[in-house]
Amino acid sequence: MDIINNTQLVNILSAWNFKRKHHYIDDLFLMDSPVPLFVITGTYLLFVLKLGPDFMKEKSPMKLNKLIIFYNAAQVLFSTYLFNIGFQLLATNGLLNSACNLTKISPIMTTGFYLYLIAKITELLDTVFFVLRKKQNQVTFLHVYHHTAMLWNTWLSVKYDSTYTLVFLGTVNSLIHVLMYAYYGLSSFPSMAKYLWWKKYLTSMQLIQFLLVMVHAVANHYYGCKITKLALSLILLNSSIFLVLFSNFYVKSYTKVSRNIKDKNY
Repeated sequence: MDIINNTQLVNILSAWNFKRKHHYIDDLFLMDSPVPLFVITGTYLLFVLKLGPDFMKEKSPMKLNKLIIFYNAAQVLFSTYLFNIGFQLLATNGLLNSACNLTKISPIMTTGFYLYLIAKITELLDTVFFVLRKKQNQVTFLHVYHHTAMLWNTWLSVKYDSTYTLVFLGTVNSLIHVLMYAYYGLSSFPSMAKYLWWKKYLTSMQLIQFLLVMVHAVANHYYGCKITKLALSLILLNSSIFLVLFSNFYVKSYTKVSRNIKDKNY
């Protein structure tokens, strides 16, 4: 009986052993187990959906203009840095890399993916600022799902499947974020309003991004750096969900006569 109980205990403990085969990944902050990310996600959802709105209910919207200008500028710089890492990898190793060259570029990819994860965490502040400025109408399912899904998809990729295929995804997404945060930074200046006619094209670029990511993932899986079928399925599933949600947002925002969405909602 003791042997059986001990075996069962070992199996239970093994189920919670999240060690990666590369120790340097587990040694990174937040990467040893998913528990910290569960805490971050739970705190984020609880604040933006319940605690934050309740706290601000009887209060005036906070004036965070200077903070938001700094935040957007920082995100532009961070996204530019991430784009540069990805672009250099793609320029050196190609869009489709059948050899993968994992031994040579794996540490560089891991660093890039990990910094990309940090970016996804900092981007949760987008929603926090909405709540504090009492723009709860911007806290949509699309917005919250997008941030949450990207956070977890990135963590899982860094932890278990840091493959070359994902470099393209991160690079394209970082470029989109450079443009997006530049737009929202400039929109903080009233004098710039007349020059910001291109907001809807950001959504168009995001839609194109999802299509390119799906095509590239399939092409690279079969003709380049092969990834697991699970990873490929997750990329295709999440990109498809984003494609549907962002398409719906585009139709509602830019194809109707009444276009009253003036703030960030992505």
